[in-house]
Amino acid sequence: MGRATLEIDPPHQLSTCPPQDSRPKPLPNAATVAVVELREREMGDQTCCGMLHLGLKKAMPYLLMVGLQCGSAGMYIISDATLKQGMSRYVLIVYRNAIAAISLAPFAFFFERQIRPEMTVSIFLKIMVLAILEPILDQNLTYLGMNLTSASFASAIMNAVPAVTFVLAVILRLEQVKIKEVRSQAKVMGTLLTFAGALIMTIYKGPIINFIWSQKASHLVQSNDPSDKHWLTGTFCILVGCFAWASFFILQSITVKKYPAELSLAFWICLMGTVQSAALTLVAEHHPGIWAIGWNSRLLAPVYTGIISSGITYYVQGLVMKTRGPVFVTAFNPLCMIIVSVLGSVILAEKIHLGSIIGAIIIAIGLYAVVWGKGKDRISPVQPLTDGKKVGVEELPISTADITKPAEEGTEIHKLVEALDGPMNILNLHK
Repeated sequence: MGRATLEIDPPHQLSTCPPQDSRPKPLPNAATVAVVELREREMGDQTCCGMLHLGLKKAMPYLLMVGLQCGSAGMYIISDATLKQGMSRYVLIVYRNAIAAISLAPFAFFFERQIRPEMTVSIFLKIMVLAILEPILDQNLTYLGMNLTSASFASAIMNAVPAVTFVLAVILRLEQVKIKEVRSQAKVMGTLLTFAGALIMTIYKGPIINFIWSQKASHLVQSNDPSDKHWLTGTFCILVGCFAWASFFILQSITVKKYPAELSLAFWICLMGTVQSAALTLVAEHHPGIWAIGWNSRLLAPVYTGIISSGITYYVQGLVMKTRGPVFVTAFNPLCMIIVSVLGSVILAEKIHLGSIIGAIIIAIGLYAVVWGKGKDRISPVQPLTDGKKVGVEELPISTADITKPAEEGTEIHKLVEALDGPMNILNLHK
């Protein structure tokens, strides 16, 4: 008869499961279920709101620039109608910048009281130069050229601004061109197409295209054929104003980094523009009756151009330039030309030719190419930072999570961290 033995499992085979609680768990009541559902719904709403906010944030620069071009188109139409009715362009510029300064003053004072930096001699001199470039040179020469040609012609020639701005930005090393990269090729080709489209609109007219609105247009101003006017003088004035405007974009993008208060900067530009243009008017115009205005277009033009084309334009341009750069801002100028061409045929009875339509299509293609190239600049991958290798000017976006080593003072990484702490502009690396 065998002996019964007790077998014991090895230690590694013993069960380590904790004892389970055999007590019944209470069922959740209706209030608990409602709270859980409410929290889940709030989390879902926060996710949807977050995605909507992110999408709106990405689209905001595009929406701002499109709205800005619509406002600029109105400036061309209203200013051209007012100048053809006999108002002095010098007086229009004085009133325009004065109204812009008055409308911007309260917003700049209250909204930027805590963030407004100290005014230095260097910043003040830059503001004086900005006032010379835009209110004095650009506005005067553009109004003169528009009066010698037409509103649609002036807006078409001003589409050379993206090309001039791009060239100046490359010369000043504010824009980097790597011709082997697709995005740089897109920016170069888009700029050339934009200028080519504007040139076609200027040189080639073709047959007149009659639209539905052209036959029912309200001819508020007598329409004159631009071919009967001083083409060379008007074109030269507009081109010089185009160069001044492009220089203004470049200097504004530099000044807004030193003086990151967009409303205050716009106020100072308009104020200095008022003072300088008033002095110029006193020298150029000697009849006191030119200062008279009434409840007509002589009042509408300064108010509209002062609030929309000067005050809001300067603020929005500086706001967008902090994250997108001057080339992105000027790339939307062709939209203004298209809107002016349509409004000019309706309000000013200007004739739309086949060449204008062909040029508009080419300009739209160039616009898309430039904006696409600038968009690729912002999403391009960042190359590793190594000693002896320079960081690209437009290599955005980049985050501090990409930096794994401590930043030593004076190195490229240290400058990169400083640039990220301020406005999102990697151009600070070249200081």
